[in-house]
Amino acid sequence: MKKIISNTFFEGERPLFATNNICLENVKFYPGESAVKESSNIEARKCEFMCKYPFWHNDNTLIEDCVFTVYSRAAIWYSKNIRMINTLVEAPKMFRKIDGLYLENVQLTSAAECCWNCRNIELRNVEVKGGDYIFMNASDVEIDGFRLQGNYSFQDAKNVVIRNAYLDSKDAFWETENVTVYDSVLIGEYLGWHSKNLRLINCKISGTQPLCYATDLEMVNCEMAECADLCFEYSTLHAVINSSITSVKNPNGGYITADAIGEIILDENCRNRGACDINITKSTCC
Repeated sequence: MKKIISNTFFEGERPLFATNNICLENVKFYPGESAVKESSNIEARKCEFMCKYPFWHNDNTLIEDCVFTVYSRAAIWYSKNIRMINTLVEAPKMFRKIDGLYLENVQLTSAAECCWNCRNIELRNVEVKGGDYIFMNASDVEIDGFRLQGNYSFQDAKNVVIRNAYLDSKDAFWETENVTVYDSVLIGEYLGWHSKNLRLINCKISGTQPLCYATDLEMVNCEMAECADLCFEYSTLHAVINSSITSVKNPNGGYITADAIGEIILDENCRNRGACDINITKSTCC
């Protein structure tokens, strides 16, 4: 049985340090630091956090129907098995070095530098704003239902599957490895540079110079917006595009199939001329 602590408040440093098997209900944490640090088997429901670093070095934590205000920056670091449900997070740098993170119906409204160096992550219906550099160095990530506004997302991430997402993110998926994105909208220039084994399936892509320097890029039933120009420079790829492409520049190998291509640029800097098979599926003749 967990000890229940309800309808009260804490403040200052380490008020519940190294506690185990407790359930917090309708508790407010006023300014201070490390409120529930070094604890395990904690449940927090309908709580409000206005303190820094409340959940560091914790194991088995459930957080439900809570609010993390802007004052609770860097709230959950160096922990294992964190579940957060129906929660509002206004603080930046929320998660760092977490092994086992589950988020469901969570809003992060100022999510800069969030989820760095985390692994074994699952997200369901999560909305993120201000999420610059979110998921840097993350691994083993599964996401379904995701709306992101924030640049440089998923940098150096590995083994990621994303479904039903809307990503407004400059420089997304840089230097990633084994990332698959299904049924999503990807907006932002310089998408997926230096990636390995990036797969885009039923996706809509906007932004200049996407998918350059990519190795073993795969695209299936994707659409490219008019602003997605100068695509695929120095990339090896297998791409089936169900739209026109404004321009393709110096691909390194593989094949590209598209309805039409406005311009194919193979200039003096082309490294492997003729190695990429380019096919047009719809005639432009009258």
